[in-house]
Amino acid sequence: MPSSIEWTDETWNPVTGCTHVSPGCDHCYMYALYPRLKAMGASGYETGPDEVRLLPARLRAPLSWKKPRHVFVNSMSDVFHPGVPFDFVLDMFLVMQEAASRRGHIFQVLTKRPGRAVAWWKEYEEHFPAGWPANIWMGASVESQKYAARLTVLARLPAQIRFVSAEPLLERLDLTPWLESGVLQWVIVGGESGAGARPMDLDWARTLRDQCSEASVAFFLKQLGGVRNKRGGDAAIIDGRQWRQMPTMEGKHTYG
Repeated sequence: MPSSIEWTDETWNPVTGCTHVSPGCDHCYMYALYPRLKAMGASGYETGPDEVRLLPARLRAPLSWKKPRHVFVNSMSDVFHPGVPFDFVLDMFLVMQEAASRRGHIFQVLTKRPGRAVAWWKEYEEHFPAGWPANIWMGASVESQKYAARLTVLARLPAQIRFVSAEPLLERLDLTPWLESGVLQWVIVGGESGAGARPMDLDWARTLRDQCSEASVAFFLKQLGGVRNKRGGDAAIIDGRQWRQMPTMEGKHTYG
């Protein structure tokens, strides 16, 4: 379905439900949105948000979207959650590969469990004789320096575009080792929003912007965060401008 997430066009959820793995999950929007969808009688949300559900009827939806778009995969779950069998992950990747070839879509896969992604790829890469599909971008969430090691694991995946979502950004981050070594081609930054939101210091975002600039890596400021107003879109401004850079398949980035 069309997305209000600033760095994508569409969300695709063949899996719903997830569980906490680190402090960045504490106020996850999924836990707030899930009960509303359940109350509305939306398909796929009949149980609780911490129950992982496979929804194979949704698998081939991207093949029906004729206009090329960026697609955030499993915005309401994690592709590499332990509750998602490797065979189902393969089904998803085969659909993504086909949809990318036929429709030109770019798929954005974001996980807090890159170790399981590496284990899946080692077991199933034989299904992709041409290598990791170029139109499948692979990212990891990093909310604090403690979890930056996820990027070292992410580096083991041969995706052409690898990225990090530093949202919610909970402290100052130094991503220089992964930026300068070419592990990352894109950095997304955002403050936490909603009830109980923890504040983001704008200098933390500036620091990451400057690190990206030094390494010529695309930087995207999604939102500043806040309890009642997430300050996204036109309000996501530091130093007098928006920062909405996106990577390209040629390894460069566009400016927004």
